[in-house]
Amino acid sequence: MTKMQKVTKAVFPVAGLGTRFLPATKASPKEMLPIVDKPLIQYAVEEAVAAGITDLIFITGRGKRAIEDHFDKAYELEAELQAHGKNKLLKEVRGLLPDGVACAYVRQAEALGLGHAVLCARHLVGDEPFAVILADDLIDAGVPVMKQMIQVHAKTGGSVISVQDVAREDTASYGIVSVQKVSSGVSRISNIVEKPKPEEAPSTLGVVGRYVLSPRIFHFLENLRPGAGREIQLTDAIGRLLREENVMAYEFQGTRYDCGSKIGYLQATVNYALKHPELAGEFRAFLSTVGGGRK
Repeated sequence: MTKMQKVTKAVFPVAGLGTRFLPATKASPKEMLPIVDKPLIQYAVEEAVAAGITDLIFITGRGKRAIEDHFDKAYELEAELQAHGKNKLLKEVRGLLPDGVACAYVRQAEALGLGHAVLCARHLVGDEPFAVILADDLIDAGVPVMKQMIQVHAKTGGSVISVQDVAREDTASYGIVSVQKVSSGVSRISNIVEKPKPEEAPSTLGVVGRYVLSPRIFHFLENLRPGAGREIQLTDAIGRLLREENVMAYEFQGTRYDCGSKIGYLQATVNYALKHPELAGEFRAFLSTVGGGRK
C-alpha cells in the first residue's frame, strides 16, 4: 500500500437491531432516528462526503429498507414539492447525495458482529484503504472527523483509529488502546483490548466509531474465531494487524455524542437544536423556562 493512496470508499455498518431504542426501532432502523430534522445516517454520510469519499457501502440487515429509500430518488415526493412551490425543501431532498457519489448495499444475513459486517464489504472495497463510520457516534466538529483522519492517514500511511479519553469506570464499554505518542493527537498503537474491566484496562483511551483501515484487515477478519459476545470483533482483527503494520490512534477535534444510548441521543438533539439556523432562538427561549417557570 502506498503512503498517499487516496481513501474513496466508506463502509457503514447499519445491520444492528437498535434494541436500546425499542419500541421506536421495532419497524424503523435506529440509523433513521432524527437529530432535529436529519437522520443519524445522513450526518454520517455527509461527514464521509466532506472527506472526499465517493463510494458509500451500507451493510444492511432485515428491516433496513428505509435507509435505501432515504438515499433513493423519490419521484412522487419531488413532484408534490415542486407543484406546491416548496423549492427549498425540494433542493434539500434532491441534494442528499452530491453528483458523483454512489451507494451500494450489502445484506448481512446474520448479526455476527462489527468485524463480520466490515468483512461483508470486502468484494466492494478491494485492495485499497477504506473508511468505516458508525452512525451511532455522532461527532460535531468544525472539520469533519473523517476528513481529519484521512489527513493523518496521508501523512502516516497506516491505519488510523479515532480515540477519546473515557472515564475509567466506562472502559468495559469500549475497545481500549495502549499507545506511544508520535505527535500532537497522534500515537502509535501497541495493543488493543476489547471491553476490559476498569482495573484491567491498559489506559483510558477508548476507540469510537471512526476508522481508516488497510485492506490487510480483511485477511485477519476472515481468519478470526468469534470473540467477545460470540461475535467476530473488529478489535481482534486490529490487534493482529498492528503486529504487521502501523496502526495510529488519533484524538480527534470535536464533540462526540453516543446516540446508541438514550441520554447521548437526547444530548445531541438539544445541542444540535441550539445551533439550528431556524430553531435556535425559539428553542433557547423554551429551555430557559424549563425547570424555572415551568414544573
